[in-house]
Amino acid sequence: MTALDLGLPSIGGLDGVPTTTDKQTAKDFTSDQEVRWCPGCGDYAVLAAVRQFLPTLGIKRENTVFVSGIGCSSRFPYYLNTYGMHSIHGRAPTIATGLAVSRPDLSVWVVTGDGDALSIGGNHLIHALRRNVNLKILLFNNRIYGLTKGQYSPTSEVGKVTKSTPMGSVDHPFNPVSLALGAEATFVGRAIDSDRKGLTAVLGAAAAHRGTALVEIFQDCPIFNDGSFDVLRKGDDVEERLIHLTDGEPIRFGPTGDDGLGTFAVVREGFGLGVAKAAEVDASEIVVHDARDQNLAFALSRLSDQDLTHTVTGIFRDVDKLTYDDAARAQVTEAKEKAAAAGGPDLQALLHGRDTWTVIG
Repeated sequence: MTALDLGLPSIGGLDGVPTTTDKQTAKDFTSDQEVRWCPGCGDYAVLAAVRQFLPTLGIKRENTVFVSGIGCSSRFPYYLNTYGMHSIHGRAPTIATGLAVSRPDLSVWVVTGDGDALSIGGNHLIHALRRNVNLKILLFNNRIYGLTKGQYSPTSEVGKVTKSTPMGSVDHPFNPVSLALGAEATFVGRAIDSDRKGLTAVLGAAAAHRGTALVEIFQDCPIFNDGSFDVLRKGDDVEERLIHLTDGEPIRFGPTGDDGLGTFAVVREGFGLGVAKAAEVDASEIVVHDARDQNLAFALSRLSDQDLTHTVTGIFRDVDKLTYDDAARAQVTEAKEKAAAAGGPDLQALLHGRDTWTVIG
């Protein structure tokens, strides 16, 4: 169900936000603030990608808002020449929800980290996802607390030695993509900070999606968790680890084989998924990605454990579903119409009137 199904007017533009024909560049979205992250931080790459990406949406800066919580990634709003708020630890989705519901003319984005979103903010994150509020969440995952100097985070692997776990973490970490899918998120994607093309593609699809879109971004912290994703960036087996999803296409990956396709494939194994050499299985056994299949998306999110042996990137899920903000605005419209039809008082006139009311029982 969409806003049109509820009888609401279409605002127009990408994701319902008014667009402009004025030419915009990355410079237009760059603020005058000095970027203050550690040298080599993956946040720089994500910031550069977002600055290049935003002008392609055709949305004016004054119709764009970035809300963040607390953490290194949460400095993001300072470095963009848009509206923004550096908000409360873990509560960015809550503030962004209020904006999305009250201002349908805004493109609302949340920037958060694995600690901010999945620890103190875990409850706020899952409820934003299940409600399908019309906002986009960029979850920077570096598997560590960077701002507070290197404690283990909700995504740190078991056995992780940090200042707060000198003998190794005994916590079992969250898988952010699995968590989002379990919360019924209507759009879930994953990208790597160093993969500009892949990151931009996922961001574009998230921006076009009406509803909550969560994008997990693997991001390096060179000071407190250096090289945490190096196995996905360099080495002889990178192609055998990275699996990129394309909706409607068989899931093949790895070095190019004799047929010009990847030498490995994702296949069904009982109720789950596994990996096989493509030449050793029939083409009909290779899984075809369907971004509307939630069960497949969840199985893909569990294909690899903490060691990143088989890491899936791209768009896991992308489905249409009524958004919380559209439904809330529809109720307000209906209430106004019923009050007017019954000859009742004008709510806005009451709110903007005198400070006293007469209540009749």
